[in-house]
Amino acid sequence: MGRLATTVPRVTAFAAVTGVAPKLGVVLVAVLAAAALLVRAPRVKAAATLGALVLAPVLLIADIWHSPQLHAVHRHPLLAAVAAVIAVVGVVAIALVIARRPTLLAPLVVLALPFRIPIQAGGATSNLLVPLYLVVAAGTLAFIASDLRAPADAGASNGAAPEPRPGWIERLLALYIVLYGVQSVYSPDFEKALQQMVFFYVPFALLFCLLRRLHWTPRLVRVCMYVVVGLALVFAAVGFVEYATKTIFLNPKLIAANDVHTYFTVNSVFFDPDIFGRFLALVMIGLAVPLLFGRNAREQIEATVVLAILWVALVLTLSRSSLAALLVGLGTLAALRWKASRMLLAGAIVIAIGAAAVLVSPKTFGLNQGINNASSGRANLVSGGVDLFADRPVWGYGSGSFAREYAAHHHNVSLTQSASHTIAITIAAEQGVIGEIVYVALVVAAAATLLRGARTDPARAGVAAAFLALVFHTLLYADFLEDPFTWTLLGVGVALAVQARARPSPAGAPSADAAEAVPA
Repeated sequence: MGRLATTVPRVTAFAAVTGVAPKLGVVLVAVLAAAALLVRAPRVKAAATLGALVLAPVLLIADIWHSPQLHAVHRHPLLAAVAAVIAVVGVVAIALVIARRPTLLAPLVVLALPFRIPIQAGGATSNLLVPLYLVVAAGTLAFIASDLRAPADAGASNGAAPEPRPGWIERLLALYIVLYGVQSVYSPDFEKALQQMVFFYVPFALLFCLLRRLHWTPRLVRVCMYVVVGLALVFAAVGFVEYATKTIFLNPKLIAANDVHTYFTVNSVFFDPDIFGRFLALVMIGLAVPLLFGRNAREQIEATVVLAILWVALVLTLSRSSLAALLVGLGTLAALRWKASRMLLAGAIVIAIGAAAVLVSPKTFGLNQGINNASSGRANLVSGGVDLFADRPVWGYGSGSFAREYAAHHHNVSLTQSASHTIAITIAAEQGVIGEIVYVALVVAAAATLLRGARTDPARAGVAAAFLALVFHTLLYADFLEDPFTWTLLGVGVALAVQARARPSPAGAPSADAAEAVPA
């Protein structure tokens, strides 16, 4: 009898996840998120945004209701309800502050971007951006209140500047989210697709909408840069402590790997050294902007000192993909600052020197062990992903299915060892040519939007260079639209591009205080 009592909830939970209702819910929340990206009418936009904000956590709670993380909720429902009320009150309080001072949203987002909290869902532990979710929820509530007060027939929000018309980036982001939701219906790992939608695509789409609507003054850009550089220095200090004490704070697998290898890899507060390296590379690209575009000697000296510190931390991560992404970002900045032909020549020289170094000492780079071993097994993942794509080239195996299908086709590989590290291959295997076309179009449209006119605007140049560096990193370590930095760079980049196109003549330019942004 006791065995039956413990089995029924599991069967019920499995039925809830694999039934029709959750699949319809994922498609619906994807449509709502897409509407939030595309709709300009304030009240319709508010309704779609509120629907996505409410439905996403409902789907998540239904998914993890019987996970160990919620055992305390089942045992102490009253305390859980009190905690939920406190959380809601906290979010509302932050929303009220943002409604009064909308520019506070930007530094709050930047401050919350790197921090993850382990949450168990579906038998696996995911490192989720809970602080960022709270900030996004608060900002979304503030903007919803502003939109509901706006005239029903206006494209403006409470007297603020009109909502910009959606461009190709918004259209392609919306199309990708809806496509991902639809293709989750036939995925053999629907639970994974559901988690991807509620953990990443929906909250990050709302994040994009928030950042796109802000008016990014030079002062606001500078404040955000100060915040992210301060975080990078703190994380670098944690990495130095790890290296000095040979102690890792997170990721048991990394602890085991450091025990058996002669080298030692640091990850700071991040779960993975490559994610830590990606963060450092993006910050270093931002710090390179005043060196190339600025004229303030003091700022250039300060940037150089910070770059040297972050460079040491980046080297300690041993993340080759992050080092390569940094070179891509710096090369983009240099091409925007000077002639692109010179940068191409310099890049060719660097590649030639690197190739020569590999040929002279292949053992140093691990190539004597073969490409697969040198790439930590990623070569096999790429070839296996290509095989999966060849099996279903048009529509793929379904959203979130790569790990499960790769493990099914390679019986000696576990799910934890079959996560793809190349985003283009992942999309091809999961979503086929349909998804791959949307992905490529999104990257091309984003690059064109961010680069156009960036040569004369240091802030836009930094955003464009960081985005291209991130895209390159995703080709070696995945996580493209699953990374909040992608949506942050796109949101800020689109806002800056719209402001540049609509910038009035100097004689009629409004002051920074008068153009602070929505909501009023």
